[in-house]
Amino acid sequence: MTIAAAAQDEAPTERHSVSTNAFWSNWFIQANMAGSAFYGNQEAGRGFSKSPFKGFRNNLGFSVALGKWFTPGIGLRTKFSGSWGRTVISEDKKTNASKYWTLNEHVLLNLSNLLYGYSDTRVWNFIPYAGAGISRNMSYNSYAMGLSAGLLNQWRLSRKLALNLDVSYGIYEPDFDGVAAHGPNSKRSKLTTKDHAFSVEVGLTFKLGKSTWKKTPDLEAINALYESEIDALNAQVADLAAECDELRENGGGIPQPLDGPGMVKVVPPAPVPVSFFFERGSDKLSDSRQMVNLEALIAQAKQLGANLVVEGYADSNTGDATLNQELSQRRAETVAALLERLGVPRQQLTVVGKGGVSILDKPELNRRVIVYAK
Repeated sequence: MTIAAAAQDEAPTERHSVSTNAFWSNWFIQANMAGSAFYGNQEAGRGFSKSPFKGFRNNLGFSVALGKWFTPGIGLRTKFSGSWGRTVISEDKKTNASKYWTLNEHVLLNLSNLLYGYSDTRVWNFIPYAGAGISRNMSYNSYAMGLSAGLLNQWRLSRKLALNLDVSYGIYEPDFDGVAAHGPNSKRSKLTTKDHAFSVEVGLTFKLGKSTWKKTPDLEAINALYESEIDALNAQVADLAAECDELRENGGGIPQPLDGPGMVKVVPPAPVPVSFFFERGSDKLSDSRQMVNLEALIAQAKQLGANLVVEGYADSNTGDATLNQELSQRRAETVAALLERLGVPRQQLTVVGKGGVSILDKPELNRRVIVYAK
């Protein structure tokens, strides 16, 4: 249930599709305290306790890492860990004490994002990983190659900070703990002649630079939403036209313009306001087909000299007040420029940005421009 929990975006988006970020985006650093248990190839047949909680087998250490997410589901991490270990040659922890370091490169898979879709507000991210690296036992002056795998659990604390619980297991060449396989041990299976280490780490992840991904809009869903709104407005226009026709047929029609001496020229009522919708954070029309309802307004502006008011709006649920004010003004200017290209003089246009609003129930419907005759 925790993995699946995700905040809903204001606009329809593709579940598993995001826009590519720049190279310097989505980096992170990690710092953890670690507890590790060590198992050496030389232990076979000695009857030592296998419990990871035995003092002669475990020790404390630390790790630091630098990584980058290339997509919400795939990343790389370079991890340095050490520095107190155990070379298990007896059940005396003082005798077993040693110092070491390990440098690993890991491939990270964020299964939460891969399986359930990306969310930058998800509380728990479930991240298995695997990789390889090199180790040095400083107490015995020996080097060894190794493979490691683990599970990184991350709990979101803020937009930039997360809590880590990292559980890992490593298999290393026999020189990892400074004591190589020899004698009867060398005839054992390849797995039992390796050194092993099990670690549990707790710490923090700090995200560097831009740490979120922009979801790809679901254009089909957005267009369907806008088309439904346009259909509703078209239905209102059709109803008004039908009412006007009925009034004319019953003798109560709207007076026609008259040009004779002493006659008063009556201007027909203005058509209903026309709305234009925009994608989140954009001042470009989501669909050019929204121009279909402008004909009556443009005709009135040209023929009768009516002024048109162009009001821009933004969604108050997204962005701060200053950004929303600027965005609403840009949206209004976009539509005003379009009206000018269609022949409406600039002096007949009043262009104003109204900032962020939450007038309509659906946030995406507040990202619009309204044009009406004044």
